[in-house]
Amino acid sequence: MKPKSFSRRDLFKLGAAGAAAFTSAEVQAAGKKAGPVCEDGGCCITPSGDFYNVERGNPLPYKLPIEKQREIGMVRETWQLEIITDPASNSKIERPMLRSNGTALTFDKLMEIAKTKAVSYLKVITCNNLADPLGHGLWEGVPLRDVLWHCGPVENLRHVWYHGHHNEDPKQMFKCYLPMNRVFEDSPGELPVILCYKLNGEFLTGERGGPVRMIVPEAYGFKSVKWLQRVGFTNAHQSDDTYANGNNDINSWLKTFARFADLPGKISVSDAYTIHGNAQIGISGLKKVQFWLRDVREPLPANDPHFTKAPWQDAQIVPFDGTTIAGFKSAPLHPAQFDPVTKKPREWPLRHTLCRWAAKPLKIAPGSYELRCRTIDANDIAQPMPRPFPKSGKNNIQKMLLEVMA
Repeated sequence: MKPKSFSRRDLFKLGAAGAAAFTSAEVQAAGKKAGPVCEDGGCCITPSGDFYNVERGNPLPYKLPIEKQREIGMVRETWQLEIITDPASNSKIERPMLRSNGTALTFDKLMEIAKTKAVSYLKVITCNNLADPLGHGLWEGVPLRDVLWHCGPVENLRHVWYHGHHNEDPKQMFKCYLPMNRVFEDSPGELPVILCYKLNGEFLTGERGGPVRMIVPEAYGFKSVKWLQRVGFTNAHQSDDTYANGNNDINSWLKTFARFADLPGKISVSDAYTIHGNAQIGISGLKKVQFWLRDVREPLPANDPHFTKAPWQDAQIVPFDGTTIAGFKSAPLHPAQFDPVTKKPREWPLRHTLCRWAAKPLKIAPGSYELRCRTIDANDIAQPMPRPFPKSGKNNIQKMLLEVMA
């Protein structure tokens, strides 16, 4: 079945109540998922075509006739990236890259830089207005800073902004900002912002944002702009992301949370019930995943909206399986995630990624039940804390219903 697509316009139109109804994970019918389900492999690689889409553009550029795609730079042979200064700012660079004089960055030039600078890393893509991840994979690209240095940045630089193809319609432009310090220097253990051209060892399709897109490892999906066409330097002290117009927190880091996989909502008392799912690992890491099976006849904990007093049970985090990514023809794995010698992850699970979890099979007495799951992050804080605020990413505790028949 073709994954569902949501336009960013759809998300902008939703008010707070509407968005909650559209994306809520508080009550989920059995077997119904908003995002791709990982059934095997510790690191949950999503094939390119199985990602769920959040898209902007009318028409979508990768659906245009191939002649038009070539004209607008939606194929590798004609893609170009301009790097400029904000005309409303006093930022200074020595060598702008412009289409008008033939100095714009081409795909061939990017591949030349990639010969010595390319890296790859695992990252989950999640929309901060949807309850489930859109997909998870191995992304390859060149650190943005290694391209920007070719422009000779000089002074009055506070942010970089960037946008993709938008059909030459200003109302369709989707622009994002990043602090200059984030682009040019990675904090210890952090991954670089990259100009990305591959996913899972294959060149990006137009549906995945190709020929080239931005990937911001710690951020929600809206920062990883597709169909990249222009990057600008500015001295503006405030960012002005398009996504801010939808009352979104544009500086939110990925949150840590658990979700169920496809589980049956009705079983026989003779069946063994295996509870399992996926966990997104946010900026605070992941220590454990837990589940809680509640007979609906039992009272809920009083004055405890996040169920901190409930009898949660530990599940197992599925170990990393190196064969999952071993066959991909990709650039070196980034040393912040993987040891260059052993090729093993520095820790597991890795921040900014997706992993699997599972509990031992259970025998359950006949009756009606509610099933919930949550994470405990590396700071020993239980989901949905420490940031239970929906406009900075959905991380509410998921609930599923289960009937056990005699």
